[in-house]
Amino acid sequence: MSGPEVGSPAAAGPQMSGPQMSGPATYHSSSAPLPPEADDLWEVNSGWWQASFTEGADPEYTQQIIPLLREHLEQIAPRRVLDIGCGEGQLSRVAAGLPGVERVVGVDPTGSQLRVAAQRQPLVGGSGGPGPGVPGSASVLEDDGPGRTGTGPAGAVRYARATAGALPFPDASFDAAFACLVFEHIEGTVGALAEVGRVLCPEGTFLLFLNHPLLQAPGSGWVDDHILDEQYWRIGPYLVEHHGVEEVDKNVWIPFVHRPLSVYVNGLAAAGLYLTGMVEPAPPAGFLERAEEYRE
Repeated sequence: MSGPEVGSPAAAGPQMSGPQMSGPATYHSSSAPLPPEADDLWEVNSGWWQASFTEGADPEYTQQIIPLLREHLEQIAPRRVLDIGCGEGQLSRVAAGLPGVERVVGVDPTGSQLRVAAQRQPLVGGSGGPGPGVPGSASVLEDDGPGRTGTGPAGAVRYARATAGALPFPDASFDAAFACLVFEHIEGTVGALAEVGRVLCPEGTFLLFLNHPLLQAPGSGWVDDHILDEQYWRIGPYLVEHHGVEEVDKNVWIPFVHRPLSVYVNGLAAAGLYLTGMVEPAPPAGFLERAEEYRE
């Protein structure tokens, strides 16, 4: 399922730089996987993400992503749900508040995100936001063994520090899994999709939200044509994989991996998953209020 864009696509930034790196300058080929140091950028910039995209700060989440997630999960009616790349748990809390959901587990490799996720645990008996109830039990499971996710009270979320490519759960542990704006930031997509297929039970469902790779190809962006007196979106080299870091806000650099859609579709097929639907929604009203140029 294709989700909305987050931020404006930028041309690829420096080929691996940042204040956390030291020693002689090194250069990274955009055709090769990013080095492990790139993951540190999420630790450095977790506060930016939390301030910009959670707790109602971003209309794309409040007006589009959250309603889409809620709609599709309600159709599936799962009991056990996995949030892959959960960040500070915004969507885990949404899933935990749905009728019939008994267990939600969020996994993320970023400790600073998981600590905030535990702090923002919803009130049990509530709807995922402020309201009456008793505090839910949120645990950051740094070293929990495979499958030790617990059930916990209804409305509670458990969190584990893990990557998408090494999910610490037994086979067939979940009825549904989702990853929202995650796979375009990680390496090892095929392996991660194989892990999704492994931990889903038979007839389980995976919801994949992506920035549309056609519009996010490196070199894409607005062009002001002063000869034709029009503005249009230039599409970069869509079919070529590109691994790099991009400045998405002032002094905020995060990893981006561009892949054509075929990589995801073929990876899903190899994982034993088949496509049942695809959604390409128009930008929501709140986003267009901030970016008028996307109206046409």
